[in-house]
Amino acid sequence: VTCFLLSACFKAVKNGNITGSQDGGWPWQATLFINNSLHGGSLITDQWVLTAASFITLSDRPNTVVYLGLHNISEPYAVTRTLENITCHPKYNSSTHENDICLLKLSAPVNFTDYIQPICLASENSTFHSGTSSWITGFGGGSCPSILKEVNGSIVGANECKCYYKNLTGITENMICAGLSAGRMSPIYRDLGGPLISNKDSIWVQSGVANVGAAGFFNPMRPGVYTRVSHRLIFDWTSNACVSLSLNQSQSFMRQPNEARSALHAIK
Repeated sequence: VTCFLLSACFKAVKNGNITGSQDGGWPWQATLFINNSLHGGSLITDQWVLTAASFITLSDRPNTVVYLGLHNISEPYAVTRTLENITCHPKYNSSTHENDICLLKLSAPVNFTDYIQPICLASENSTFHSGTSSWITGFGGGSCPSILKEVNGSIVGANECKCYYKNLTGITENMICAGLSAGRMSPIYRDLGGPLISNKDSIWVQSGVANVGAAGFFNPMRPGVYTRVSHRLIFDWTSNACVSLSLNQSQSFMRQPNEARSALHAIK
């Protein structure tokens, strides 16, 4: 796997305990309120959040607030940011749900704490085999979150996933599926844009972004469908978009494009 830019993203927090929805658990979780509707995302650097393209457009920028470090509705450690920019994948297709991914630039960088940390992104073309233990997190959608929820499941192989969706929609190579082995369970209801994560050698790695796409997505008898962040076209777009936008806006967390691209491949 490759850490996305910041070495801090793989360090343990809260005395090494980051599993669970208690305070300090899942410190990369981003909670998006868009016109009072709640969605998920993941913090990947101090000023960038990764989410899905299916529920946000550039016109939503003035009406979006991002919460970080939020684990319950009265969380004292949470910080908020508005958005400076919204950049969704140029080849996002709302019909096929291909490339359902979006980058949000926060209005200002956040400070990393025990409760706010970035997640590592899976490296380009990395493989998550069927049965790999994975977690999904979120508040369950809606407008009134209570406690951050979590579900532990496993990766569902592409061929098996296609069987569940063969009469509904296409599962392509830039999608990844996950669910429970006994009685399939899709991602926490309506938390679109949230991360699918796995633990690799004590490093938490994001493999997917919750995808609204596949019909039957909320059916508990089918695995959930995610945009695969390690797919070549997704990975290249994510890294290049961050570099390009940061340089163009002169408020970069990266000093030079070569340094940024080197950092993307620094840890394997």
